[in-house]
Amino acid sequence: MQVQSMQAKSMQERLIVGLDVPTVREAEQAVRELDGVVSFYKIGYQLAFAGGLDFARELASGGGTKIFLDMKLLDIDHTVAKGVENIVKMGVTMLTIHAYPKAMRAAVEAARGSELCLLAVSVLTSMDEQDMIDVGYEYDPHTLVLRRSEQALHAGMGGIVCSAAEAEAVRRIVGPDMAVVTPGIRPAGSDHGDQKRVVTPAQAIRNGASHLVVGRPIIAAANKREAAEAILTEMRSA
Repeated sequence: MQVQSMQAKSMQERLIVGLDVPTVREAEQAVRELDGVVSFYKIGYQLAFAGGLDFARELASGGGTKIFLDMKLLDIDHTVAKGVENIVKMGVTMLTIHAYPKAMRAAVEAARGSELCLLAVSVLTSMDEQDMIDVGYEYDPHTLVLRRSEQALHAGMGGIVCSAAEAEAVRRIVGPDMAVVTPGIRPAGSDHGDQKRVVTPAQAIRNGASHLVVGRPIIAAANKREAAEAILTEMRSA
């Protein structure tokens, strides 16, 4: 489940656009607009529950397009494993699992022998230290991200999802081959929205991120193609 060394990847392969839209029709339009510029898309809850799972299968089966299915699975071991077994059949490239050791081990066993890259969700980029206190964690976000990165490495996961602010420290833990996938990417001067631990595209690359997930700065842009090209240019500048 290891991903190709990030040094061998083009920046186009390392940019994942979040299809954070309410309908498959809007997602299809976004993919058409970004054709030739973007080849990797994230499908999360919003689109998944509006027919997006079938759309994910369609895109994944078309050749040349990769899908990151952002389901953040967490349940008893058996349920996680059975879910992963069926997701493997969809042909998607990446899948998120909350970074609980038992859930990760169950997912890894279920995906064994497949090409599915399992990503451990460490700490959501919408959470800061006060949020961690509010939900009862004894760790600050940075410390918990590093702890969960170690656990993901030992569980045999394919990568980590974390803020790009923690990517450099995570990379030192997981080594050069695991994916370090960073949401919360915002070009300089853009609105942070509900994200709290944000980083620019260039800084994320410098920090060791293998993949950048960008949603609203592209999807909400008047010209999605130009927005994606501008982010790719900034990534290349790093």
